[in-house]
Amino acid sequence: MDTLLLNDCTLCPRNCHVDRIKGQKGYCKTTHELIVARAALHMWEEPCISGDRGSGTVFFSGCSMGCVFCQNYKIAQGLRGKKIIVERLSEIFLELQEKNAHNINLVTPSHFVPQIVQAILISRKKGMTLPIVYNCSGYEKIETLKLLKGYVDIYLPDLKYYSKEISKKYSNCEDYFSYASKAIVEMVQQVGEPVFDGNGMMTKGVIVRHLTLPGCLEDSKKIIRYLYETFGDKIYISIMNQYTPMEPIKKYPELNRKITENEYEALVDYAIHIGVENGFIQEGDTASESFIPEFNEEGV
Repeated sequence: MDTLLLNDCTLCPRNCHVDRIKGQKGYCKTTHELIVARAALHMWEEPCISGDRGSGTVFFSGCSMGCVFCQNYKIAQGLRGKKIIVERLSEIFLELQEKNAHNINLVTPSHFVPQIVQAILISRKKGMTLPIVYNCSGYEKIETLKLLKGYVDIYLPDLKYYSKEISKKYSNCEDYFSYASKAIVEMVQQVGEPVFDGNGMMTKGVIVRHLTLPGCLEDSKKIIRYLYETFGDKIYISIMNQYTPMEPIKKYPELNRKITENEYEALVDYAIHIGVENGFIQEGDTASESFIPEFNEEGV
């Protein structure tokens, strides 16, 4: 592990400059010690990620975003999870492969990139062959993403906000779109256009997710238009309706509701109208806490 990246940490755009090796914590609330809350087969990703056997999903604790509406706030902000070493992480990858997972899906991994790269190297030497999915907030630095070149096969970033005002209000990062838009360009350059196997599972490519927030329809439309006009069919766009008000959201009453069917349908119709074809939409009642997994250290 390259400790130089952690003893003056600038892995994410927060650029905290803390010495995580010595136990200091920055915005992500973590030191150099890996914390994992769950490692198990996950059926609720996009169909080409979860398939019929499940995505081998590893949920890391801590987060550099700190969104007020976070669906996984118990691990992102509460740091629920178990401390493990790099060698154990590599074993987890192999165990998920043995469970017949379609891929290894790294959720909120940005603040542990050096350790993750080392774990991938170790697991590959021991026979791990699954595609690696980098499932992130989109708030990434190009310098950090370059460390992942050759290790990540599928990028699954969010593009949460277009507006500086909204990103400042809900995630304290008015520079979100500036970083995320450049990050997605780097991701596409690294892995290229989408590639699928004979069973319809993605083996390489970029899927950009957008979670629609209550009252933010116009911002969502700007995001969908930006993605389509910038990348066309080089990426897939996943338009998500699963926003679920969690306990901490009471301080933001405008977000303390699910989005309506009309709001979501308006965004999907807009995407179709401007020409989006490579996309995913959600149907049914996905806005439920039942779709948020138990962070009980399963598989860790």
